[in-house]
Amino acid sequence: MSTDQIPATATPAGPSSPSFARMTRHAWAVLLVLCGTVFLEGLDVSMMGVALPSMRADLGLSTSALQWVVSAYVLGYGGFVLLGGRAADLFGRRRMFLLWLAVFIGFSGLGGLATDGWMLVLARFVTGVSAGFLTPASLSIITTSFAPGELRNRALLVYGGVGAGGYTLGMVAGGLLTTAGWRWVFFAPVLFASVLLVLAHRVLTEGAAVPDAGPGGPGRRGFDAVGAVTMTGAMLLIVLGVVRAPEVPGVLTAATLAAGALLLAAFVAVERRAAAPLVRLGILRSGPLVRANLGALLFVGSFIAFQFILVLYLQELRGWSALETGLALLIAGIDTILAPTVTPWFVRRFGNVRVILTGMVLGVISYVSFLRLGDDWSYPMLVPGLVVMGMAFAAAYGPLTIAATEDVSEDEQGLAGGLLNASVQFGGALMLAVVTAVNVAVTGDDPTPAEMLDGYRAAMVVPVVALLIGAALTASGLRRTPGGTAAALDADEAASGTTALQPAVPPTGAEAA
Repeated sequence: MSTDQIPATATPAGPSSPSFARMTRHAWAVLLVLCGTVFLEGLDVSMMGVALPSMRADLGLSTSALQWVVSAYVLGYGGFVLLGGRAADLFGRRRMFLLWLAVFIGFSGLGGLATDGWMLVLARFVTGVSAGFLTPASLSIITTSFAPGELRNRALLVYGGVGAGGYTLGMVAGGLLTTAGWRWVFFAPVLFASVLLVLAHRVLTEGAAVPDAGPGGPGRRGFDAVGAVTMTGAMLLIVLGVVRAPEVPGVLTAATLAAGALLLAAFVAVERRAAAPLVRLGILRSGPLVRANLGALLFVGSFIAFQFILVLYLQELRGWSALETGLALLIAGIDTILAPTVTPWFVRRFGNVRVILTGMVLGVISYVSFLRLGDDWSYPMLVPGLVVMGMAFAAAYGPLTIAATEDVSEDEQGLAGGLLNASVQFGGALMLAVVTAVNVAVTGDDPTPAEMLDGYRAAMVVPVVALLIGAALTASGLRRTPGGTAAALDADEAASGTTALQPAVPPTGAEAA
Protein backbone atom coordinates (compact mmCIF):
# COMPACT_ATOMS: atom_id res chain seq x y z
CA MET A 1 0.00 0.00 0.00
CA SER A 2 1.39 3.40 -0.94
CA THR A 3 1.08 6.43 1.31
CA ASP A 4 -1.12 8.23 -1.18
CA GLN A 5 -3.88 5.75 -0.34
CA ILE A 6 -3.92 7.12 3.20
CA PRO A 7 -5.84 10.29 4.03
CA ALA A 8 -3.47 13.23 4.06
CA THR A 9 -5.08 15.02 6.98
CA ALA A 10 -4.49 13.95 10.55
CA THR A 11 -7.32 13.75 13.00
CA PRO A 12 -6.93 15.46 16.32
CA ALA A 13 -5.47 13.20 18.95
CA GLY A 14 -7.55 12.36 21.92
CA PRO A 15 -9.06 9.50 23.85
CA SER A 16 -11.35 8.50 21.01
CA SER A 17 -9.34 9.58 17.97
CA PRO A 18 -6.06 8.11 16.67
CA SER A 19 -2.85 10.13 16.52
CA PHE A 20 -1.87 9.15 12.98
CA ALA A 21 -4.08 9.23 9.89
CA ARG A 22 -1.13 8.70 7.53
CA MET A 23 2.39 7.32 7.72
CA THR A 24 4.36 10.39 8.72
CA ARG A 25 8.01 10.25 9.75
CA HIS A 26 6.94 10.30 13.39
CA ALA A 27 4.45 7.49 12.78
CA TRP A 28 7.20 5.34 11.29
CA ALA A 29 9.45 6.13 14.27
CA VAL A 30 6.75 5.03 16.72
CA LEU A 31 6.07 1.87 14.73
CA LEU A 32 9.80 1.11 14.55
CA VAL A 33 10.20 1.26 18.34
CA LEU A 34 7.10 -0.87 18.97
CA CYS A 35 8.17 -3.42 16.35
CA GLY A 36 11.57 -3.52 18.02
CA THR A 37 9.85 -4.56 21.24
CA VAL A 38 7.88 -7.44 19.73
CA PHE A 39 10.98 -8.49 17.78
CA LEU A 40 12.90 -8.52 21.07
CA GLU A 41 10.28 -10.76 22.66
CA GLY A 42 10.39 -13.31 19.85
CA LEU A 43 14.17 -13.11 19.69
CA ASP A 44 14.48 -13.65 23.44
CA VAL A 45 12.27 -16.73 23.45
CA SER A 46 13.85 -18.36 20.39
CA MET A 47 17.45 -17.71 21.46
CA MET A 48 16.78 -19.52 24.72
CA GLY A 49 15.66 -22.61 22.81
CA VAL A 50 18.92 -22.85 20.85
CA ALA A 51 21.08 -22.20 23.93
CA LEU A 52 19.41 -24.78 26.19
CA PRO A 53 21.88 -27.63 25.59
CA SER A 54 24.82 -25.33 26.41
CA MET A 55 23.11 -24.19 29.61
CA ARG A 56 22.51 -27.81 30.56
CA ALA A 57 26.18 -28.70 30.07
CA ASP A 58 27.51 -25.67 31.97
CA LEU A 59 25.11 -25.69 34.94
CA GLY A 60 24.38 -29.41 35.08
CA LEU A 61 20.63 -29.11 34.53
CA SER A 62 18.34 -32.11 34.09
CA THR A 63 15.80 -32.28 31.24
CA SER A 64 13.02 -31.22 33.61
CA ALA A 65 15.10 -28.33 34.96
CA LEU A 66 15.92 -27.36 31.39
CA GLN A 67 12.23 -27.16 30.63
CA TRP A 68 11.82 -24.76 33.55
CA VAL A 69 14.20 -22.27 31.93
CA VAL A 70 11.55 -21.94 29.25
CA SER A 71 8.52 -22.54 31.45
CA ALA A 72 9.45 -19.96 34.10
CA TYR A 73 9.27 -17.24 31.44
CA VAL A 74 5.95 -18.60 30.21
CA LEU A 75 4.61 -18.78 33.77
CA GLY A 76 5.51 -15.15 34.50
CA TYR A 77 4.21 -13.95 31.15
CA GLY A 78 1.03 -16.02 31.16
CA GLY A 79 0.27 -15.26 34.80
CA PHE A 80 0.47 -11.48 34.47
CA VAL A 81 -0.29 -10.66 30.83
CA LEU A 82 -4.02 -10.06 31.31
CA LEU A 83 -3.27 -7.79 34.25
CA GLY A 84 -0.58 -6.13 32.12
CA GLY A 85 -2.99 -5.49 29.29
CA ARG A 86 -5.59 -3.90 31.56
CA ALA A 87 -2.92 -1.93 33.44
CA ALA A 88 -1.95 -0.32 30.12
CA ASP A 89 -5.56 0.82 29.65
CA LEU A 90 -5.95 2.09 33.22
CA PHE A 91 -2.55 3.55 34.13
CA GLY A 92 -1.16 4.64 30.79
CA ARG A 93 0.28 2.73 27.86
CA ARG A 94 3.47 4.77 27.56
CA ARG A 95 4.07 4.64 31.31
CA MET A 96 3.70 0.85 31.47
CA PHE A 97 5.81 0.40 28.33
CA LEU A 98 8.79 2.36 29.67
CA LEU A 99 8.62 0.95 33.21
CA TRP A 100 8.52 -2.70 32.24
CA LEU A 101 11.09 -2.34 29.47
CA ALA A 102 13.48 -1.16 32.20
CA VAL A 103 12.56 -4.18 34.37
CA PHE A 104 13.17 -6.47 31.38
CA ILE A 105 16.67 -5.03 30.99
CA GLY A 106 17.55 -5.56 34.65
CA PHE A 107 16.47 -9.17 34.95
CA SER A 108 17.74 -10.26 31.56
CA GLY A 109 21.12 -9.05 32.77
CA LEU A 110 20.69 -11.09 35.96
CA GLY A 111 20.12 -14.22 33.84
CA GLY A 112 23.44 -13.66 32.11
CA LEU A 113 25.17 -13.58 35.50
CA ALA A 114 23.48 -16.73 36.84
CA THR A 115 25.74 -19.31 38.49
CA ASP A 116 23.02 -21.81 39.39
CA GLY A 117 19.82 -23.13 37.88
CA TRP A 118 17.52 -21.35 40.36
CA MET A 119 19.01 -17.96 39.46
CA LEU A 120 18.38 -18.68 35.80
CA VAL A 121 14.78 -19.69 36.49
CA LEU A 122 14.15 -16.61 38.69
CA ALA A 123 15.55 -14.27 36.05
CA ARG A 124 13.42 -15.86 33.35
CA PHE A 125 10.29 -15.65 35.53
CA VAL A 126 10.62 -11.91 36.21
CA THR A 127 11.63 -11.28 32.59
CA GLY A 128 8.42 -13.05 31.62
CA VAL A 129 6.40 -10.87 34.00
CA SER A 130 7.92 -7.75 32.45
CA ALA A 131 7.10 -9.00 28.95
CA GLY A 132 3.55 -9.67 30.15
CA PHE A 133 3.13 -5.96 30.86
CA LEU A 134 5.29 -4.67 28.00
CA THR A 135 3.86 -6.50 24.99
CA PRO A 136 0.15 -5.67 25.39
CA ALA A 137 1.14 -2.05 26.08
CA SER A 138 3.05 -1.90 22.79
CA LEU A 139 0.23 -3.54 20.84
CA SER A 140 -2.40 -1.21 22.32
CA ILE A 141 -0.28 1.84 21.44
CA ILE A 142 -0.46 0.73 17.80
CA THR A 143 -4.19 0.05 17.83
CA THR A 144 -4.95 3.42 19.45
CA SER A 145 -2.41 5.52 17.55
CA PHE A 146 -3.07 4.49 13.94
CA ALA A 147 -6.37 5.25 12.23
CA PRO A 148 -8.66 2.21 11.93
CA GLY A 149 -8.91 0.52 8.57
CA GLU A 150 -6.14 0.03 6.06
CA LEU A 151 -3.57 2.15 7.93
CA ARG A 152 -3.98 0.27 11.20
CA ASN A 153 -4.01 -3.09 9.42
CA ARG A 154 -0.80 -2.14 7.66
CA ALA A 155 0.84 -1.23 10.97
CA LEU A 156 -0.36 -4.46 12.59
CA LEU A 157 0.86 -6.61 9.70
CA VAL A 158 4.30 -5.00 9.91
CA TYR A 159 4.22 -5.46 13.70
CA GLY A 160 3.17 -9.10 13.39
CA GLY A 161 5.69 -9.79 10.63
CA VAL A 162 8.54 -8.35 12.66
CA GLY A 163 7.40 -10.37 15.68
CA ALA A 164 7.35 -13.55 13.62
CA GLY A 165 10.80 -12.66 12.33
CA GLY A 166 12.00 -12.43 15.91
CA TYR A 167 10.89 -16.00 16.56
CA THR A 168 12.62 -17.40 13.50
CA LEU A 169 15.75 -15.21 13.39
CA GLY A 170 16.18 -15.71 17.12
CA MET A 171 17.21 -19.28 16.42
CA VAL A 172 20.03 -18.00 14.21
CA ALA A 173 21.07 -15.28 16.64
CA GLY A 174 20.97 -17.81 19.46
CA GLY A 175 23.33 -20.10 17.58
CA LEU A 176 25.78 -17.30 16.85
CA LEU A 177 25.73 -15.96 20.40
CA THR A 178 25.97 -19.39 22.02
CA THR A 179 29.18 -19.96 20.10
CA ALA A 180 30.66 -17.07 22.10
CA GLY A 181 28.98 -18.31 25.28
CA TRP A 182 25.36 -18.99 26.27
CA ARG A 183 25.36 -15.98 28.62
CA TRP A 184 25.28 -13.73 25.58
CA VAL A 185 21.72 -14.80 24.84
CA PHE A 186 20.90 -12.78 27.99
CA PHE A 187 23.34 -9.91 27.53
CA ALA A 188 22.47 -9.21 23.88
CA PRO A 189 18.79 -8.48 24.69
CA VAL A 190 20.00 -6.10 27.42
CA LEU A 191 21.92 -4.07 24.84
CA PHE A 192 19.09 -4.14 22.31
CA ALA A 193 16.43 -3.25 24.89
CA SER A 194 18.56 -0.39 26.23
CA VAL A 195 18.65 1.19 22.77
CA LEU A 196 14.87 0.75 22.50
CA LEU A 197 14.38 2.40 25.90
CA VAL A 198 16.33 5.48 24.83
CA LEU A 199 14.42 5.72 21.54
CA ALA A 200 11.08 5.14 23.25
CA HIS A 201 11.66 8.08 25.59
CA ARG A 202 12.12 10.28 22.52
CA VAL A 203 9.33 9.11 20.20
CA LEU A 204 6.59 7.90 22.57
CA THR A 205 5.74 11.38 23.80
CA GLU A 206 2.71 12.11 25.94
CA GLY A 207 -0.61 13.34 24.62
CA ALA A 208 -0.94 14.04 20.92
CA ALA A 209 1.90 11.83 19.74
CA VAL A 210 0.85 8.66 21.54
CA PRO A 211 -2.31 8.54 23.66
CA ASP A 212 -1.12 7.44 27.10
CA ALA A 213 -4.47 6.14 28.27
CA GLY A 214 -7.95 5.91 26.87
CA PRO A 215 -11.28 6.78 28.44
CA GLY A 216 -10.58 4.20 31.13
CA GLY A 217 -7.42 5.99 32.26
CA PRO A 218 -6.54 7.20 35.73
CA GLY A 219 -9.17 9.31 37.35
CA ARG A 220 -11.96 7.99 35.13
CA ARG A 221 -12.38 4.51 36.66
CA GLY A 222 -11.39 2.74 39.83
CA PHE A 223 -8.95 -0.13 39.95
CA ASP A 224 -10.48 -3.56 40.55
CA ALA A 225 -7.93 -4.91 43.04
CA VAL A 226 -9.90 -8.04 43.94
CA GLY A 227 -10.35 -8.87 40.27
CA ALA A 228 -6.62 -8.35 39.67
CA VAL A 229 -5.65 -10.72 42.51
CA THR A 230 -8.10 -13.48 41.56
CA MET A 231 -7.32 -13.27 37.84
CA THR A 232 -3.54 -13.29 38.30
CA GLY A 233 -3.75 -16.12 40.84
CA ALA A 234 -5.91 -18.16 38.49
CA MET A 235 -3.57 -17.62 35.54
CA LEU A 236 -0.51 -18.52 37.61
CA LEU A 237 -2.05 -21.75 38.91
CA ILE A 238 -3.37 -22.86 35.52
CA VAL A 239 -0.09 -22.20 33.72
CA LEU A 240 1.84 -23.78 36.63
CA GLY A 241 -0.32 -26.89 36.44
CA VAL A 242 0.35 -27.21 32.72
CA VAL A 243 4.11 -26.63 32.78
CA ARG A 244 4.67 -28.99 35.73
CA ALA A 245 2.47 -31.76 34.30
CA PRO A 246 5.36 -33.79 32.80
CA GLU A 247 7.30 -33.98 36.09
CA VAL A 248 4.72 -34.32 38.89
CA PRO A 249 2.02 -36.90 39.75
CA GLY A 250 -1.24 -36.50 37.89
CA VAL A 251 -3.13 -35.92 41.15
CA LEU A 252 -1.02 -32.85 41.91
CA THR A 253 -1.55 -31.51 38.40
CA ALA A 254 -5.30 -32.01 38.71
CA ALA A 255 -5.34 -30.28 42.12
CA THR A 256 -3.36 -27.30 40.78
CA LEU A 257 -5.64 -26.91 37.77
CA ALA A 258 -8.74 -27.28 39.97
CA ALA A 259 -7.47 -24.53 42.27
CA GLY A 260 -6.86 -22.34 39.24
CA ALA A 261 -10.36 -23.05 37.96
CA LEU A 262 -11.86 -22.10 41.35
CA LEU A 263 -10.00 -18.79 41.35
CA LEU A 264 -11.11 -18.21 37.76
CA ALA A 265 -14.72 -18.81 38.80
CA ALA A 266 -14.23 -16.38 41.69
CA PHE A 267 -12.81 -13.84 39.24
CA VAL A 268 -15.86 -14.14 36.99
CA ALA A 269 -18.16 -13.68 40.00
CA VAL A 270 -16.21 -10.58 41.08
CA GLU A 271 -16.31 -9.07 37.59
CA ARG A 272 -20.06 -9.56 37.28
CA ARG A 273 -20.62 -7.44 40.39
CA ALA A 274 -17.77 -4.92 40.11
CA ALA A 275 -18.74 -1.32 39.38
CA ALA A 276 -15.54 -0.91 37.34
CA PRO A 277 -14.51 -4.45 36.31
CA LEU A 278 -10.93 -5.18 35.38
CA VAL A 279 -12.18 -7.28 32.45
CA ARG A 280 -15.51 -6.61 30.79
CA LEU A 281 -16.76 -10.16 30.28
CA GLY A 282 -18.85 -9.12 27.29
CA ILE A 283 -15.68 -8.86 25.21
CA LEU A 284 -15.58 -12.66 25.15
CA ARG A 285 -18.90 -12.83 23.30
CA SER A 286 -17.15 -11.92 20.05
CA GLY A 287 -16.80 -15.07 17.94
CA PRO A 288 -13.98 -13.69 15.74
CA LEU A 289 -12.01 -12.54 18.81
CA VAL A 290 -12.32 -15.92 20.54
CA ARG A 291 -11.35 -17.80 17.38
CA ALA A 292 -8.35 -15.51 16.85
CA ASN A 293 -7.13 -16.12 20.40
CA LEU A 294 -7.57 -19.89 20.16
CA GLY A 295 -5.87 -19.83 16.77
CA ALA A 296 -2.91 -17.89 18.20
CA LEU A 297 -2.69 -20.32 21.13
CA LEU A 298 -2.46 -23.31 18.81
CA PHE A 299 -0.32 -21.71 16.10
CA VAL A 300 2.45 -20.20 18.22
CA GLY A 301 2.29 -23.02 20.77
CA SER A 302 2.86 -25.59 18.05
CA PHE A 303 5.89 -23.66 16.79
CA ILE A 304 7.47 -23.50 20.28
CA ALA A 305 6.95 -27.24 20.67
CA PHE A 306 8.41 -27.89 17.21
CA GLN A 307 11.45 -25.74 17.89
CA PHE A 308 12.14 -27.44 21.24
CA ILE A 309 12.15 -30.91 19.67
CA LEU A 310 14.04 -29.95 16.50
CA VAL A 311 16.84 -28.26 18.47
CA LEU A 312 17.23 -31.31 20.71
CA TYR A 313 17.27 -33.54 17.63
CA LEU A 314 19.95 -31.51 15.84
CA GLN A 315 22.21 -30.89 18.83
CA GLU A 316 21.81 -33.92 21.09
CA LEU A 317 21.22 -36.67 18.54
CA ARG A 318 23.01 -35.35 15.47
CA GLY A 319 25.76 -33.52 17.37
CA TRP A 320 25.35 -30.21 15.56
CA SER A 321 26.77 -27.12 17.28
CA ALA A 322 24.54 -24.23 18.34
CA LEU A 323 25.94 -22.18 15.46
CA GLU A 324 25.23 -24.90 12.91
CA THR A 325 21.71 -25.27 14.30
CA GLY A 326 21.05 -21.53 14.08
CA LEU A 327 22.36 -21.23 10.54
CA ALA A 328 20.35 -24.26 9.47
CA LEU A 329 17.18 -22.60 10.71
CA LEU A 330 17.97 -19.25 9.10
CA ILE A 331 15.93 -20.04 6.02
CA ALA A 332 12.76 -20.14 8.13
CA GLY A 333 13.22 -16.39 8.56
CA ILE A 334 11.73 -15.89 5.11
CA ASP A 335 8.61 -14.72 6.92
CA THR A 336 10.45 -11.51 7.89
CA ILE A 337 10.43 -10.57 4.20
CA LEU A 338 7.04 -11.98 3.24
CA ALA A 339 4.93 -10.74 6.18
CA PRO A 340 5.23 -6.97 5.62
CA THR A 341 5.34 -7.18 1.80
CA VAL A 342 3.15 -10.01 0.50
CA THR A 343 0.75 -10.68 3.38
CA PRO A 344 -0.98 -7.25 3.26
CA TRP A 345 -1.95 -7.87 -0.38
CA PHE A 346 -3.43 -11.28 0.45
CA VAL A 347 -5.35 -9.84 3.40
CA ARG A 348 -6.85 -7.10 1.23
CA ARG A 349 -7.67 -9.59 -1.52
CA PHE A 350 -8.97 -12.55 0.47
CA GLY A 351 -9.60 -11.36 4.04
CA ASN A 352 -8.10 -12.32 7.39
CA VAL A 353 -9.90 -15.61 7.83
CA ARG A 354 -8.77 -17.18 4.57
CA VAL A 355 -5.18 -15.98 5.03
CA ILE A 356 -5.02 -17.32 8.60
CA LEU A 357 -6.45 -20.64 7.43
CA THR A 358 -3.81 -20.82 4.71
CA GLY A 359 -1.12 -20.26 7.33
CA MET A 360 -2.54 -23.06 9.49
CA VAL A 361 -2.58 -25.49 6.56
CA LEU A 362 0.98 -24.57 5.58
CA GLY A 363 2.03 -25.18 9.18
CA VAL A 364 0.49 -28.65 9.11
CA ILE A 365 2.34 -29.43 5.88
CA SER A 366 5.62 -28.25 7.40
CA TYR A 367 5.33 -30.28 10.60
CA VAL A 368 4.15 -33.40 8.78
CA SER A 369 7.35 -33.30 6.74
CA PHE A 370 9.34 -33.77 9.98
CA LEU A 371 7.40 -36.80 11.22
CA ARG A 372 9.88 -39.13 9.53
CA LEU A 373 13.03 -37.60 10.97
CA GLY A 374 16.00 -39.85 10.32
CA ASP A 375 19.32 -40.19 12.07
CA ASP A 376 21.08 -39.40 8.78
CA TRP A 377 19.05 -36.46 7.46
CA SER A 378 21.16 -33.95 5.56
CA TYR A 379 20.47 -30.23 5.57
CA PRO A 380 18.73 -30.23 2.15
CA MET A 381 16.17 -32.63 3.62
CA LEU A 382 15.28 -30.05 6.29
CA VAL A 383 14.97 -27.08 3.93
CA PRO A 384 11.50 -27.68 2.38
CA GLY A 385 9.79 -28.02 5.75
CA LEU A 386 11.57 -24.95 7.15
CA VAL A 387 10.66 -22.81 4.14
CA VAL A 388 7.00 -23.82 4.40
CA MET A 389 7.09 -23.05 8.13
CA GLY A 390 8.34 -19.53 7.37
CA MET A 391 5.54 -19.10 4.84
CA ALA A 392 3.04 -20.28 7.45
CA PHE A 393 4.24 -17.64 9.91
CA ALA A 394 4.04 -14.95 7.25
CA ALA A 395 0.44 -15.89 6.47
CA ALA A 396 -0.97 -16.39 9.98
CA TYR A 397 0.85 -14.34 12.59
CA GLY A 398 -0.03 -10.78 11.53
CA PRO A 399 -3.64 -11.50 10.49
CA LEU A 400 -4.24 -13.23 13.85
CA THR A 401 -3.14 -10.00 15.54
CA ILE A 402 -5.60 -7.99 13.46
CA ALA A 403 -8.45 -10.40 14.13
CA ALA A 404 -7.82 -10.34 17.88
CA THR A 405 -7.94 -6.53 18.16
CA GLU A 406 -10.46 -5.29 15.59
CA ASP A 407 -14.00 -4.42 16.72
CA VAL A 408 -12.63 -3.65 20.20
CA SER A 409 -13.16 -0.18 21.68
CA GLU A 410 -10.09 2.00 22.23
CA ASP A 411 -10.26 1.87 26.02
CA GLU A 412 -10.07 -1.95 25.90
CA GLN A 413 -7.25 -2.32 23.39
CA GLY A 414 -4.79 -3.15 26.18
CA LEU A 415 -7.17 -5.86 27.37
CA ALA A 416 -7.47 -7.26 23.84
CA GLY A 417 -3.67 -7.31 23.55
CA GLY A 418 -3.45 -9.00 26.93
CA LEU A 419 -5.90 -11.70 25.88
CA LEU A 420 -3.96 -12.34 22.68
CA ASN A 421 -0.61 -12.59 24.43
CA ALA A 422 -2.08 -14.70 27.24
CA SER A 423 -3.30 -17.12 24.57
CA VAL A 424 0.14 -17.23 22.95
CA GLN A 425 1.95 -17.87 26.22
CA PHE A 426 -0.53 -20.43 27.49
CA GLY A 427 -0.27 -22.20 24.14
CA GLY A 428 3.51 -22.27 24.47
CA ALA A 429 3.30 -23.67 28.00
CA LEU A 430 0.72 -26.27 27.05
CA MET A 431 2.48 -27.51 23.91
CA LEU A 432 5.89 -27.56 25.59
CA ALA A 433 4.51 -29.61 28.47
CA VAL A 434 2.83 -32.05 26.11
CA VAL A 435 5.84 -32.60 23.83
CA THR A 436 8.10 -33.04 26.86
CA ALA A 437 5.72 -35.60 28.37
CA VAL A 438 5.46 -37.50 25.07
CA ASN A 439 9.22 -37.43 24.53
CA VAL A 440 10.03 -38.63 28.06
CA ALA A 441 7.33 -41.32 27.93
CA VAL A 442 8.85 -42.82 24.77
CA THR A 443 12.56 -42.45 25.58
CA GLY A 444 12.76 -43.16 29.30
CA ASP A 445 15.59 -41.96 31.54
CA ASP A 446 18.67 -43.19 29.66
CA PRO A 447 17.67 -43.55 26.00
CA THR A 448 19.71 -45.05 23.21
CA PRO A 449 20.07 -43.03 19.98
CA ALA A 450 17.30 -45.12 18.40
CA GLU A 451 14.99 -44.45 21.36
CA MET A 452 15.82 -40.74 21.23
CA LEU A 453 14.80 -40.67 17.56
CA ASP A 454 11.55 -42.48 18.36
CA GLY A 455 10.84 -39.89 21.07
CA TYR A 456 11.42 -36.98 18.70
CA ARG A 457 9.16 -38.50 16.05
CA ALA A 458 6.39 -39.13 18.56
CA ALA A 459 6.66 -35.60 19.95
CA MET A 460 6.42 -34.12 16.44
CA VAL A 461 2.86 -35.42 16.24
CA VAL A 462 1.81 -32.83 18.85
CA PRO A 463 2.29 -29.69 16.70
CA VAL A 464 0.63 -31.45 13.75
CA VAL A 465 -2.49 -32.24 15.79
CA ALA A 466 -2.52 -28.74 17.31
CA LEU A 467 -2.54 -27.04 13.90
CA LEU A 468 -5.18 -29.41 12.54
CA ILE A 469 -7.42 -28.27 15.39
CA GLY A 470 -6.45 -24.66 14.72
CA ALA A 471 -7.31 -25.01 11.04
CA ALA A 472 -10.71 -26.49 11.91
CA LEU A 473 -11.48 -23.63 14.32
CA THR A 474 -10.39 -21.03 11.77
CA ALA A 475 -12.44 -22.67 9.03
CA SER A 476 -15.54 -22.39 11.25
CA GLY A 477 -15.31 -18.64 10.61
CA LEU A 478 -16.02 -19.23 6.93
CA ARG A 479 -19.55 -19.51 5.64
CA ARG A 480 -20.62 -21.06 2.38
CA THR A 481 -23.10 -19.02 0.40
CA PRO A 482 -25.96 -20.83 -1.43
CA GLY A 483 -23.87 -20.60 -4.57
CA GLY A 484 -21.03 -22.40 -2.84
CA THR A 485 -18.64 -19.45 -2.63
CA ALA A 486 -16.75 -19.19 0.63
CA ALA A 487 -17.29 -15.86 2.35
CA ALA A 488 -15.04 -14.65 5.14
CA LEU A 489 -18.03 -13.67 7.22
CA ASP A 490 -19.67 -15.21 10.22
CA ALA A 491 -22.68 -14.10 12.20
CA ASP A 492 -20.63 -11.77 14.39
CA GLU A 493 -18.93 -10.05 11.46
CA ALA A 494 -22.17 -9.78 9.53
CA ALA A 495 -23.87 -8.17 12.52
CA SER A 496 -21.11 -5.56 12.74
CA GLY A 497 -21.50 -4.72 9.06
CA THR A 498 -17.89 -5.54 8.19
CA THR A 499 -16.46 -7.82 5.55
CA ALA A 500 -13.19 -9.64 5.26
CA LEU A 501 -12.25 -7.28 2.43
CA GLN A 502 -13.09 -4.15 4.42
CA PRO A 503 -11.39 -3.84 7.83
CA ALA A 504 -13.68 -3.15 10.74
CA VAL A 505 -13.84 0.25 12.44
CA PRO A 506 -13.69 -0.30 16.22
CA PRO A 507 -16.92 0.72 17.94
CA THR A 508 -17.00 3.47 20.49
CA GLY A 509 -17.04 2.64 24.17
CA ALA A 510 -20.83 3.10 24.29
CA GLU A 511 -21.37 0.81 21.31
CA ALA A 512 -19.08 -1.83 22.77
CA ALA A 513 -20.98 -1.83 26.03
